Amino acid sequence: MGPSREPAIVSQQRAGIGYDAHPLVPGRPLILGGVAIPHDHGLGGHSDSDVAAHAIAEALLGAAALGDLGAHFPPSDPQWKDVSSMLFLERIAALLEGSGWRIASVDATIIAQKPMLSPYIPQMRQAIAAALKVDASQVSVKGKSTNGLGFEGRGEGIAAHAIALLERGPA
Repeated sequence: MGPSREPAIVSQQRAGIGYDAHPLVPGRPLILGGVAIPHDHGLGGHSDSDVAAHAIAEALLGAAALGDLGAHFPPSDPQWKDVSSMLFLERIAALLEGSGWRIASVDATIIAQKPMLSPYIPQMRQAIAAALKVDASQVSVKGKSTNGLGFEGRGEGIAAHAIALLERGPA
């Protein structure tokens, strides 16, 4: 008879991290955290290319071990062309709920030299919270520059990092 195995203990909390980056291109609106921000360039990509929403989506999916954004919303699928990334967050929130998870918190940092993001942070928090069906107090968004360093500092693109905490159990 083999060694006895204790049943696996499944954590009631899980954390996930996410990252996304897109190039800045002319002729597209700049959407960050679900908010249109006045700027002379937008983010290039298949959907609206909202790096903040994408990083949060990756963090949420990672925390629940449900794959990545591309697996759920492949850029090869024309139905996702130019779609709002808030729809991705709405669908992921529903998927998490159906899997028994609730969102405890999300925290995102958007890395961009320009434009200045601080005036738009409250709107971003509200938009993300609405898409995830959580209170805005559970959503943190910060903007950071790189003081001219890297592709973000040169104005070539914008990136975002995010972390999410999920919990099992009743809301």
